[in-house]
Amino acid sequence: MDSSQYRDFVLGLVFLKYASSAFASVPESARWPAVVSGPGPIGARIDAAMAAVMRAEPSLDGALPLIFGAENVDQRRLADLAAVIGDARFTGRDGRDGGHAHGGGDGGAGARDLLGEVYEYFLETFARAEGRRGGEFYTPKSVVKLLVEMLEPYKGRVYDPCCGSGGMFVQAEKFVLSRRGRSGDIAVHGQEANARTWRLARMNLAIHGIAGDLSARHADTFFEDAHPGLLADHVLANPPFNMSDWYRDPADPRWRFGVPPAGNANFAWMQHIVAKLGPRGGAGVVMANGSMSSRQTAESGIRAAMVEADLVSCVVALPPQLFRTTPIPACLWLFSKDKGPGGGRDDRRGQVLFVDARSMGTLLDRTERVLTGDDIARIAGTYHSWRGGSSARGPYADEPGFCRSAALDEIRDHGHVLTPGRYAGAAEAADDGAEPVRDRVERLAKELLARMDESARLDDVVRARLERLDG
Repeated sequence: MDSSQYRDFVLGLVFLKYASSAFASVPESARWPAVVSGPGPIGARIDAAMAAVMRAEPSLDGALPLIFGAENVDQRRLADLAAVIGDARFTGRDGRDGGHAHGGGDGGAGARDLLGEVYEYFLETFARAEGRRGGEFYTPKSVVKLLVEMLEPYKGRVYDPCCGSGGMFVQAEKFVLSRRGRSGDIAVHGQEANARTWRLARMNLAIHGIAGDLSARHADTFFEDAHPGLLADHVLANPPFNMSDWYRDPADPRWRFGVPPAGNANFAWMQHIVAKLGPRGGAGVVMANGSMSSRQTAESGIRAAMVEADLVSCVVALPPQLFRTTPIPACLWLFSKDKGPGGGRDDRRGQVLFVDARSMGTLLDRTERVLTGDDIARIAGTYHSWRGGSSARGPYADEPGFCRSAALDEIRDHGHVLTPGRYAGAAEAADDGAEPVRDRVERLAKELLARMDESARLDDVVRARLERLDG
């Protein structure tokens, strides 16, 4: 089998190993010792155990794979795989098994946390193995962490309209607990169109002990909104980039700022997300870079309308190679329904923060880059200082080559193009003539990127004028 097939076998067995000790309501026949040593083909025993878990835990109904007893499954290799997973002891700090995480006691938190990390490791590894398709269910951890650190979902309703395997929710829960909050401070709501990925998400939430509403079944967000009345406090999302095959109803009331083009769903996702925000809600969205500067008539019009509605609070240009599953460069859009003063926050109405983080990150190998903890702290800290309030680490100040707060008038002068390099510019050169080599290279790279952005803008202008002449 290729990785996209055996992914479900590995993750399903990891989950069953967890469930057999975590759920007090599961019958003995579904517990791991009985599964691996009972009579008959092991695949049939595993399927029966999966069905028993779903009957015992209605929240998992339809979430677990019933694929192990199929005729095309090599039962000898399946038994070997079960033995490997069975040998792994998911234990807490005291070396004991986790116990019944959902059945009382201390909940076996140490074991559950460890198994959650194991599950996330497998998700990441399978995403790498599957290449471009892996991006359908997995967002790089450093990108998720950056979004969460910027948005700070302490409490309230957290929503993801294309939740993949649920990584945004897991990181949001970790954020809450790291800030001395409690499990349950956030209420999770999500939706996923792909059936297999939807099952991965439900298992991921269960294995992390997160109660969430991912709808009773998988469904296309544009065709069938699973949470029609929801107004979220926080939205975290990584929609598919530049999706051309999507359900488009020109009369959809979500298109408040303009009807998105049929060939690209980027601004359909963003308008859907904005429509889901409560009165003081905020959103963080991963987008393809083209969304910041597209001259396509419908897209540029929607972008301008959203800026003029004062919904855009921050745009971050991300470094290349963060997404191993796609070569398309990416950015972050942060939306806010309330940019005014209050709660110690500064009045940022009529302003947008631009952060150029393209030179940040550390290469793991020739093809993959990650944002370090320091990178994440610098970007998120800059945003919090700009916004003000309890999370601010000091007063905000523009930093040439990295960040700048721009007024709407200036953004209008740039045709509502939101490329951060255009506003942040290049870093200031050292004055003493002894500029360190590393700093000089970084400065020159910034200048080159800024000039490439300007070249792209001029190219768009020339093309537009030529098209008018042809017409």
